[in-house]
Amino acid sequence: MRQAPEQQLAVHRPAGPLAVVAPSMTGYLDRGLAPAVHRGLPSPWLTVIITVDSPCRVVAQPDPSQPAQEYPALIGGLHVSPALIAHDGEQSGVQVALDPLAARAVLGLPAGELVMTDLHLDQVLGPEARRLHEQVGAAPDWPSRFALVERFLTGRLADGARAGLSADPGRQVRGAWEQLLSRAGRVRIDDLARGCGWSGRHLGEVFRREVGLSPKTAARVARFDATRRRLPAALARGRVADLASARGYADQAHLNRDFRQFAGLAPRAWWSAEAAGGLRNVQATAGSVTGGSRTTNPTHHVHPRG
Repeated sequence: MRQAPEQQLAVHRPAGPLAVVAPSMTGYLDRGLAPAVHRGLPSPWLTVIITVDSPCRVVAQPDPSQPAQEYPALIGGLHVSPALIAHDGEQSGVQVALDPLAARAVLGLPAGELVMTDLHLDQVLGPEARRLHEQVGAAPDWPSRFALVERFLTGRLADGARAGLSADPGRQVRGAWEQLLSRAGRVRIDDLARGCGWSGRHLGEVFRREVGLSPKTAARVARFDATRRRLPAALARGRVADLASARGYADQAHLNRDFRQFAGLAPRAWWSAEAAGGLRNVQATAGSVTGGSRTTNPTHHVHPRG
C-alpha cells in the first residue's frame, strides 16, 4: 500500500548582504506521490539545488547536447528553454535563487560561463560543496538547513572579497540589471545603455559576460518569468489577452510565442500539464513571500527548478 502523501514547503528570505546575492531559499519535500515530470522554466536567477534525499534527476537539459544526469547538488545557469526534471514519487532539497551578478564572488566565475548549463556544484566549488550536501542531508529541519546554506554563502562572499572578487561588478551594470528586473523586462535596451553611459554594443558585451544573456534576451526572460506567475489567475478569468497587454506583449499571440520558446508549450497547455498532477513550482511559490521564513504543508506537489 502506498504511504499517505507527505509534502512540505519552507521559504526563507536571507537578510543583510545575502538579501541581494540570494534573495530566496526554498525547502521542498514530496513523499508518497505518483511519479511525475516537471518543466523547469527560464528565470532571471541562477539556480542552486542541494538535495536532501534522492538526487535531482534532469532527464532533458536546456541545452539538448548536454546529457541527462542526476545531481546531488547542482548549479544551473540562465537558460532560454525548459529543463525536464523527473522524480519517482519522492524528492526533497533546498533551492537557492542566486543573483547572476554575484557569480564571481560566490562561485569564482562569471555567470556567462554557466549559460544554458547545469553543473554538479562540486565541479565549481570542489570538496566544500560535497560537505555542504552532506551537512544539509544530515540536518534535522528546514531552519537548520537554511542556516547551513546561509553560512556557506556568507563564507563564499567573504572568501571572494579577500580574493578581490566583488559581488557587484560595477555601478552601471548593477543599475541596468536592477532596472530590468524591477520593470520585469519592460525596458528599452537603448535606454539602459544610455543610463550606463555606454553604447548598446558595450552593454551587450558586459551582459553576456556577467549575466549570460544579451540585454534583450534577459529582458524577455524577466518578462516571461513575471507573466507565467500570473498566468493561472488570468486563465481562470479568461483574461489572458489582458495579461499580455499588462506585461508589455504586443498581443496574446506574442505572449504565446514566448511561452512556446521558453516553456516548450503554449500557455494553456503548460498550465494544464502542471495542474494535471497538482504541481506547484518552487520559484513561483518563493516569489510570493515578502520576508522572513515560513513552512507550509501545500496541497499541490512541489517541484524544484523554475
